Amino acid sequence: MDIKELTKADLEAWMLERGEKPFHARQVLKWLYQRGATSFAAMTDISAVLRARLAQEFVIRNLECVRTTSAADGTRKFLFALEDGRRIESVRIPMEDRLTLCVSSQVGCAMGCRFCATATVRPIRDLTAGEIVSQVWEVQQTLPPPQRLTNLVFMGMGEPLANYEQLVKAITIITAEWGCNFSPRRVTVSTVGLIPQMKRLLEETSVNLTVSLTATTNALRDDLMPVNRRFPLEQLLEACRTLPIAPRKRVTFAYTMLKDVNDSEADAKRLTKLLQGFRLKVNLIPFNSFPGSEFEASPRSRIEYFRQALLDKGIMATIRESRGQDAQAACGQLAAAFPVDVQANQSERREERTTA
Repeated sequence: MDIKELTKADLEAWMLERGEKPFHARQVLKWLYQRGATSFAAMTDISAVLRARLAQEFVIRNLECVRTTSAADGTRKFLFALEDGRRIESVRIPMEDRLTLCVSSQVGCAMGCRFCATATVRPIRDLTAGEIVSQVWEVQQTLPPPQRLTNLVFMGMGEPLANYEQLVKAITIITAEWGCNFSPRRVTVSTVGLIPQMKRLLEETSVNLTVSLTATTNALRDDLMPVNRRFPLEQLLEACRTLPIAPRKRVTFAYTMLKDVNDSEADAKRLTKLLQGFRLKVNLIPFNSFPGSEFEASPRSRIEYFRQALLDKGIMATIRESRGQDAQAACGQLAAAFPVDVQANQSERREERTTA
C-alpha cells in the first residue's frame, strides 16, 4: 500500500496497533512531504526496527513522468503513468503573483461534456488519494528551492466530486500542516454541478468551489452537459444560493464560450437574470480546441460583450485567459496522450446523445 494513502490519523492508528508511539506518524509524514524522502531508509531519526516495519507494509509510490511539454507562455504539462499503465496529465501554470498546478482526479471522465477532451478518454477510473497527492509532490520536486507551488485547482482530468471520498482525503493531506501545507484558500475544486457533493464539500472543507454552467437553458445544457438531465439549471442554481459559503467567499461560475452556440445576446440577457440573488463571480472561458472537437471559440468581441453585460448588472465577471494552448495544456484540452481514436470516441458520444 502506498503510504501517501494515509492521513495522520490513519498512520497514528497504525502505530498504536503495533505498539509504537503515535508521534512517529508526524515524523514519517514530515520526511515524506517536507523533506521529500523516497525511501523509509532515509528517515534517519526513526528507529531501524520501525523503518523495517514500515518498509514491510508500505511503499512510497511515485508517479512516472513519461513526458513534459512546455508552452510558449511558460505553462508546462506533465504526462504521468500510473501503476496500472493508465495515464493522467497535470499542468503547471506560471502567473505574475502565483504558480498554479491543475490537478487531475480521475482517468478520463464520465460526465460527457462535449466541449472537453477528457470525455474522449476510455476507460475511466477514479484516482486514489495517493495518486492525487503525488501529482502535487512530483511537480513540486521539479522546482528549484525556494520556489513553490502556491495554488491548486482541481480542474484537470475527471469530475472531482464524482471521486468524493478520495478527493477529500487528498485535500486533507494537501492542506494539513503535516502534509503539503497548502492554505485551503488557495485550493479550488471545479464541478459540473453534482449538488449533494457540493454541499458536503463546503461543509467538510474550506476550499473554494467553481461550478461549470456554460448554458442558459436546460435544452442546451442537456445537450452540452448531460449531467443537466439529473440536476437541471433551476435545481442547480437554487442549490448554489443555499450553499454554506463563508462570508468572504463567493460561488464561482465557469462559462465556456462557444461560437454560435451559447454566445448570443439572448444568452447574455438570460445569464444575467439567472445569476441574480447571491454572492458570485463569473469566469468567462474561451473554448480551447482539441483534435476532433466540433466547436470554435467565440470571438473576443463577443466574450467582452458578455463580460460587460454582467458587469452592468453588478455581477463580478472576468475573462480567464487561455494558458498553454499551444501545448494542448489549456482548460478542456487534457486527454493524457492516450493512443485512442478521438474521432471514433466523438462519434460514439454523438450516438449516445442520439439514443439518450
